[in-house]
Formats: sequence, structure tokens, C-alpha cells
Amino acid sequence: MTTMQVSSFIFIIVLVCSGTAVNSFRPWPLKGNNGSSNAFGVSKANEGSSSFVQLHYHMGPVLTSSIRVYIIWYGQWKTSQKNVIKDFFRSISTTVNGPSVQTWWSTVRLYTDQTGANISGSLVVAGERTDMYSQGRMLSRMTVQEVIKYSLLPYNGSLPVDPRGGVYMVLTSENVIQQDFCSAVCGFHYFTYSSIVGYTLPYAWIGNSGNQCPETCAYPFAIPSYMGNAVKAFKAPNGDIGVDGMISVIGHELAEMSSNPLINAWYAGSDPTAPTEVADLCEGMYGTGAGGSYTGLVLKDRFGASYNMRGIGERRFLVQWVWSPVLNACTGPNAIKSG
Repeated sequence: MTTMQVSSFIFIIVLVCSGTAVNSFRPWPLKGNNGSSNAFGVSKANEGSSSFVQLHYHMGPVLTSSIRVYIIWYGQWKTSQKNVIKDFFRSISTTVNGPSVQTWWSTVRLYTDQTGANISGSLVVAGERTDMYSQGRMLSRMTVQEVIKYSLLPYNGSLPVDPRGGVYMVLTSENVIQQDFCSAVCGFHYFTYSSIVGYTLPYAWIGNSGNQCPETCAYPFAIPSYMGNAVKAFKAPNGDIGVDGMISVIGHELAEMSSNPLINAWYAGSDPTAPTEVADLCEGMYGTGAGGSYTGLVLKDRFGASYNMRGIGERRFLVQWVWSPVLNACTGPNAIKSG
């Protein structure tokens, strides 16, 4: 649920509160006891069907109505960076040729609520707000909720309170330090506390790791030092390691917010305070054959940049796969069918 590189509800990408936190997303390969990354081929079962994964529905809501994303740009952002991120969101509802963001989202749409209604295939960026460090340049899980609170119209902000289709994304720039960022998380999702914000709203926080820890939160566009020369960094498809790394974390958190917005819908495990969700099961997997430190087979454009899905306006993105409840396995739009 937390990423390190989350009926409609409002998403805000923000750092989750300090009360009860959800699992963190970590896109980089795990470091073994001997200081090396897991070897290629060690975890091929992660990609294939597995009877050991028990993902259950806990009767809570999922985002079945048109999803409206409200973005809070916290700190300094270039227009070019914003455009890459907004194009990813817009690609979810746009049909393009080849392996696409929309096809990737079709796996997320397989999850349903108790009425049998699927997660919505309609998503729009419904609002944006710039916040120039209202809570300072060092954020905690609690102050992220303050960022959301003061972005809302009832508190003299500019974003509506939208509990029936909105999702709030708090995106922090390269020079913002977030609690546990880089050391434990790259992003996370939860819901706001009514005692702080006055409303219960699904939200997520994701940070730009470009200047702080790209080898941790923008993997595989940057490589951890402990991997040595064993793995070569990928070229970022949109020319910005920090933002291209964020895209996969955004996708991770968005998939989990849609299928588990109030932490009472789809997840594995018996502890709702630390659930294993639909994207957690596929961390670090971007193509067929993925496992250990190997991302799997991905595509390259004519400039040598790596990607696994297409978006609007000739955009290319590299986004981790998600767990399919039909295949009982991780899958993505670039999966190579066997047989």
C-alpha cells in the first residue's frame, strides 16, 4: 500500500498520517544478507500463478464511479514535469495502439464491490492546486493531512470536498523532505482523519526522489550501489529520472486506492493496518520473466529509453504490473503470452 520509489473517492497524493499506516511501496530490489540483490530467476513464481496468494474482499467500497483526481503540487514544479504526470492520468481513459496505460488499468478494473460493480474506467484530472511549502520543507505523516485540509474550499483553499468520486494526490517536489522518504517509503495512501481534516477522503502522497534517492525510489532509472555493475540503469522515457520514477509509484498507489480506498476492501493478510494490496504483490515487476533484480522484458523507443506502456500524445511510461484476480498472477499490457 505504501510505495517506495495509492464508488469514487478523492485521491490526494500525500504522506500518510502517523496513526495507522499502510505498507510501503519499494520498487528497488531487496538486498540480501550477503549484500547482494536477489538473483535473476529466484522469484519467477512471483510472475506466474500462485495458490499461496490469498487476496480477499472485505466488503468495503471500491471506486466504481467516475474517478476525479485532485492534484496538490507541493513545492516547486516545472510545467514539463506536471505535464508528464497529468498525461499519465489522462492516458488511463484514452485508447492508443500497442501496450497502453488503459490496458494496464483494465486489470485494476477487474476488482469489484459487493454489488458486482467494477472499478471505473473513467478518470479525469478535476482540479489542481499549488502549495508553496505551507507546512514547511519537512513534512510528517500528520502534516501531509494538514496540506490536504488547507487545500479544500471550506478552509479557504481551492479544491472541492469530493467524497463520492474524488481522490487527492499530494505530490512533493525534489527539495521536500518527507518522514520515512527514501529510507522506508516512496509513496503511500490512506484516508484523511475527520479529526484533522473534517472529512474522510482517500489520498496518497508521492515524492520526487530525483535529488534525494533516485537509486531507491526511481529504480530502475538509477541503480543502488550494492548492485555494482550487475545491472545497468534504464534511460527514462520522458527524460526526467525523478518524474519518470514517480509515475510507477503513482500508478501503484492509484491502483491500490481504487481497490482499497478506505482500507476495508481488497487486500491479503489478516491485519488491515498492514495490508498487502494489489500492487504490493508485483513490486519491481515490469515485464515477462521479472524476478529478483530483473525487471522483466520491456520495450525501448528509438532513443533507447525503456518503457512498457504507451499513453496519449506519444508518451511512454514504465509502470509496475499489478495482480490480476482472474489470472491469480501479476500481469501488464506488455506481457508475452506463452504457448
